[in-house]
Amino acid sequence: MKEIDVSIIKESIAALCIKANKRLTPDLVDAIKRATETETSPLAKSIMSDIELNLEAADELSLPICQDTGMAVIFLEIGQDIHFVGGSLEDAVNEGVRKGYTDGLLRKSVVADPIRRVNTNDNTPAIIHTRIVDGDSVKITVAPKGFGSENMSGIRMLTPAATREDIINAVVDIVKTAGSNPCPPMVIGVGIGGDFEYAAILAKRALCRSGDERNSDPYYAELEADMLLSVNALGIGPQGFGGNTTALYVNIESFATHIAGLPVAVNIGCHVTRHATVIL
Repeated sequence: MKEIDVSIIKESIAALCIKANKRLTPDLVDAIKRATETETSPLAKSIMSDIELNLEAADELSLPICQDTGMAVIFLEIGQDIHFVGGSLEDAVNEGVRKGYTDGLLRKSVVADPIRRVNTNDNTPAIIHTRIVDGDSVKITVAPKGFGSENMSGIRMLTPAATREDIINAVVDIVKTAGSNPCPPMVIGVGIGGDFEYAAILAKRALCRSGDERNSDPYYAELEADMLLSVNALGIGPQGFGGNTTALYVNIESFATHIAGLPVAVNIGCHVTRHATVIL
């Protein structure tokens, strides 16, 4: 049995909050660069170049890439041979978010109640998703999620009679409705299967997968490619000004489902789809 003091969780999450908000993952940076090179519309190419300049400025000045530093979404994959000591794991996670957003001078955007809307002033509580896995390590992924893109996400409860084309059209319809609101070019996470809420978690998890990593199942890898082609055919383009880069990539995560259902969830990320990971 391996022991981990929750103070280590706190410090790790604080550092990840800052890192994720100030620097994109290399795969996304590369995807943005490729899109700049391949864009055929002069205006779209110019906008993509401005996006690259923004990334460079944030890195040089150690500033957040986007003013919306998001609601902290935390994925914890906890080895079953881990024993946490020193306090509450959930409290440590929120303390880490509190420390990261305060020390990193990140905008605090969380309200304590969805209707009364009083700011908590420390960006907590976080959204925490935990999974128990084999082993004696803890994988922590911090994914700050801005709501310009989050608000444009959607779910379709399809039936088993839905065709492959119906599934693609459901995703494209959500993206078409989103239009320029999510600050395209987008990253699109798709969750297929599970039930109503689990499909949405799958879609959020899909946003945290590298854009260089296609689904390990060839069927879903091909579906990712076809969805991307269909989305980019919409012509929304960078920041909604037209072009052939509406999305940079589409990631699909799937899970078993009920014989009577086919949930399809779409979690849209902007071109600043942020996440950072550490394994303890």
